[in-house]
Amino acid sequence: MMKKKSNTPSSASPKKPKKPKQKRTSRKTTNTYVNQADFMRELKEYYSSDVISNDLATYIKKISQGLSFAPNFINYTYKDEMVGDAILKMMQALEYKKFDIVNRDNPFGYFTTIAFHAFINRIKKEKRQRQAINDYQEQVYQELMNDGSNESGVTIYIADNTDDDS
Repeated sequence: MMKKKSNTPSSASPKKPKKPKQKRTSRKTTNTYVNQADFMRELKEYYSSDVISNDLATYIKKISQGLSFAPNFINYTYKDEMVGDAILKMMQALEYKKFDIVNRDNPFGYFTTIAFHAFINRIKKEKRQRQAINDYQEQVYQELMNDGSNESGVTIYIADNTDDDS
């Protein structure tokens, strides 16, 4: 004789209550938001007076700090140096008035690109420095291992201690 299946399974767990949806924070409430119109107004004011206002300096700082939280830059230990390089490069672009205020309407994109390239250049610089250190360490290690102080003239090799089961 066959058992009749019931509508409620005995092994099913009770339904979990749904979590209330979290409200997204508006970009305008975050501390890295730069308003496009305000940024353009501050740039025009700087180009006419050659005096950097506190707001313009804050916008430059917010752009570089905001970019440092991008997924491709967030885990670097020298993030502060990257932000500093970006601020320096953006201030140089301001000083030499590189942004064409008449023909362009997106200063945020322009200065973000400057910051992005400054970040990339810092990563390349740190990579070159790290490679130089590694090369030097390898050279010193090889000289110590091949030193003539060994009487028998036998070269000493150290085995790799990693556990490879393959």
